[in-house]
Amino acid sequence: MRLHGRSGGFSLIEILVVIVIIGIVMSIAMLSITLAGGDNQLREEARRMVSLVDVARDESLLQGREFGLELMQGAYRFVEFDPLTRQWSEIIGDDTLRLRQLPEELELELFVEDRRVMLKSDPTRMTSEEEDRPGIERYAPHVLIYSSGDMSPFEVHFVRRIDDGLIAVQGDMAGMLEIVTPEDSM
Repeated sequence: MRLHGRSGGFSLIEILVVIVIIGIVMSIAMLSITLAGGDNQLREEARRMVSLVDVARDESLLQGREFGLELMQGAYRFVEFDPLTRQWSEIIGDDTLRLRQLPEELELELFVEDRRVMLKSDPTRMTSEEEDRPGIERYAPHVLIYSSGDMSPFEVHFVRRIDDGLIAVQGDMAGMLEIVTPEDSM
């Protein structure tokens, strides 16, 4: 006698349903990993800036030198004040306080006294001819780091335009730095 009924395998529809469910789960997992990885990138860049400003602050205290932080849309660098020429110049020979390029998808926004400062895409240096002409202000960095340990207050936003990711670094007059996320302000 033969028994009629189903054989022991899976139907094509059951296999397709399982594949669709696996695809949905994998898509959600990949999206979560991508978004979390982007937030880590923002945090890493913000931590790097905080660490470098702390190093510049420590060096200014120990050496009695004045430093500045110059920001561009996709980079930042430290400069120092030369009291003999009374001008700001690039720090030469210090690999720690060199120009730092951000990853291509990140940009900087600067706020001083709650006003946005328009940043240029490249370093802002005047030529010696421009500096000698009357009526033209001399070059100065955006954030000043004084030899007393104080600094000019500021807020820098690290922004990722593709998904509006944002993290901020705030500095006060006493030289205290804080990393702030949008969740912190809620």
